[in-house]
Amino acid sequence: MFKRFRRLRINETLRGLVQETTLSKNDFIYPLFVKEGENFKKEIESMPGVFQMSIDEIIKECADIQKLGLNSIILFAIPDVKDSVGSECLCEQSLISRTIQAIKKEFPEMFIVTDLCFCEYTDHGHCGIMDPKTQTVDNDATLEISAQQALVHARAGADMIAPSGMMDGIISTLRNALDENGFKDLPIMSYSTKFSSAYYGPFRDVAESTPSYGDRRSYQMNPANRLEAIEESIEDEKQGADILMVKPALAYLDIVRDIRNESKLPLAVYNVSGEYAMLKHAGKAGLIDYDRVMMETLLSFKRAGADIIITYHAKEACKLLG
Repeated sequence: MFKRFRRLRINETLRGLVQETTLSKNDFIYPLFVKEGENFKKEIESMPGVFQMSIDEIIKECADIQKLGLNSIILFAIPDVKDSVGSECLCEQSLISRTIQAIKKEFPEMFIVTDLCFCEYTDHGHCGIMDPKTQTVDNDATLEISAQQALVHARAGADMIAPSGMMDGIISTLRNALDENGFKDLPIMSYSTKFSSAYYGPFRDVAESTPSYGDRRSYQMNPANRLEAIEESIEDEKQGADILMVKPALAYLDIVRDIRNESKLPLAVYNVSGEYAMLKHAGKAGLIDYDRVMMETLLSFKRAGADIIITYHAKEACKLLG
């Protein structure tokens, strides 16, 4: 005798009953990118369907996504004025602060995650204060201004802080700063295992954050290192992270599963710009059934162990989920 697996596949309703992994609108966080100005909405050529938007257009976008049942966003700000230390993001009337306040005024239930980094705000495009001797980011000096930035986000009304710069000690630094200033209940989603990846290329078009010199390999992770990847996330858990993350997602599903096996914390993945762009352009060229490949890809993140998916596909996925 042999087992007849097809018995459980022969009927569509039965296939649904025994399906092990599912996607829900509650799984998704949708990235939004805000610029100064009014009535401004610019599509990014390398990322079809992704836009830089002024605050008033962001408000319209939030109205649209709420109608789809999508209620969680991660917010990135792209200022007009940049300097060596990202001063714009350290003031209470920063672009991201004003955007948070505008969204909360119109949509108080919208869950706003804020990306906390300096690459969008610095004239050199790196993720913090540069050490001129080593030509890389000064880790401890960047921790100090990261705490300042976190408090700006918190006071503006952010629902969760997500530091993405891969500075050592960032979680304990932010947790202490938030706790000491009355934000003990504000959660931190750590970019706990973030690789120095070529998949980020199109993001730098939309976020205007390409380094003017060098690269980020001295602070982001080596894509070859599995054990270090696990250790990075476990360290952030020890420091007080509430949610862990693997970024990118698609080429690192083994790491997602490894961390899922090591930690009971909620686990996010960032389905990054290069992954999105590949599917978009392949679909446009008629090489794939775009909707099916997109949903299969998103399902793979859940199957690997992710609880949360940050993805530019979120709107399209919500429409298909109905």
